[in-house]
Amino acid sequence: MSRLTFLYQMDLPHRAVAVYTYLYDRANKNGECWPSVNKIAGDIKLSPATVRRAIKDLRNAGFVTTLQRYREHVGKSNLLFEICRI
Repeated sequence: MSRLTFLYQMDLPHRAVAVYTYLYDRANKNGECWPSVNKIAGDIKLSPATVRRAIKDLRNAGFVTTLQRYREHVGKSNLLFEICRI
């Protein structure tokens, strides 16, 4: 049985399940990853707006936390995603 079986039993939109699976697959041993929204969208064939909605769904459900990262003298960088231990 998959470690993600619980996810399929939740009342989440399909977009959120797809994005969570993507993030889970790419997370390091600490449960962190930092792909861009555009990278996620391109890899799983969703629009960037749909990916942003999915991320919001996942944050609201408590499955991920996000932290905005910044580059010195440049501004915003990719989000840091942390997969919450369920």
